[in-house]
Amino acid sequence: MTNYVVDIEYVTHTCPAYTVPHIFDTRRTVVDIIPGGPCRTPVTIRCGDTTAVIPCYRHEPADRQCGACRIIVTQHTITTRHLDEVSA
Repeated sequence: MTNYVVDIEYVTHTCPAYTVPHIFDTRRTVVDIIPGGPCRTPVTIRCGDTTAVIPCYRHEPADRQCGACRIIVTQHTITTRHLDEVSA
């Protein structure tokens, strides 16, 4: 499984129309990528006389992909900041 480690930052603010703090910006930063390795079940594609072998993630839905091609996203840290903290 290819594992993507992600940091998430939410920026909130208050406005006259909705005085409760609410999220208006979301930032996601990829911190690390741990590769799953080569495809274990490549798929052969044929079109006329042309044949190509491609990794299963390019052809199969997620539930039918091999373990190496499947993608997992892990949230490393989640930070929430108010607009006053960001602009200061």
